[in-house]
Amino acid sequence: MFPQKSQIIAEVDPKTYPLGEKIEQYADAPAMALVALSHTPVERRLYAAMLAAMNQRPDQSETRPDVFTVRALMELTGIVSLSTIRRGLEGLVAKFSVEREVKANGNGARDHTSAYRVFKPEEVIARREERGMKSYAKGIESSAGNRSFERVIQRVVENRNLSRREAQVALCCVEGLTNAEIGLRLLVTEQTVKFHLRHIFIKFGVKRRAELISRLLL
Repeated sequence: MFPQKSQIIAEVDPKTYPLGEKIEQYADAPAMALVALSHTPVERRLYAAMLAAMNQRPDQSETRPDVFTVRALMELTGIVSLSTIRRGLEGLVAKFSVEREVKANGNGARDHTSAYRVFKPEEVIARREERGMKSYAKGIESSAGNRSFERVIQRVVENRNLSRREAQVALCCVEGLTNAEIGLRLLVTEQTVKFHLRHIFIKFGVKRRAELISRLLL
């Protein structure tokens, strides 16, 4: 059973950009797919860079493999704007994808540093659920334990040619929303929805909505 239309909130990042998450390397691919869809472009770039570096760093490294400074993130991502990185990290902290490291200063008081610990996708999902936060991306909430919808999300994310907006439109189609309802959900015109659908059909190799839904559900 798929989520009811009323469960989903129209809170969408207006930018369109490729998803491109390499989720096959993770043991829990559905978790990676869900986390990928919940991040903004900058958040996704930072998170992916931290995960990649953590997986490549040897266990005997002098520094913790899951903790990164802002300077290290600038080098890893190529983002030169300090404010952009900080905004991205704030978003990741709010979504429980990373947490700020805290240490004691010389006076024994706790002091926040500019180092951040990253969590694996399955850990992010668990942290969110512990705090009563939905594990699903904004605009595509679903009831916990709905493995069928998780598989649909995974298949959408695995299509690296899709933009974030196209992924949202495809998921709305699976829920059974009409073009007009999708437009209301995503705060775009019905004509814009049709434009995205044409590109979605091409990228999935289908000719109509029913074929798309079948492809995602099988």
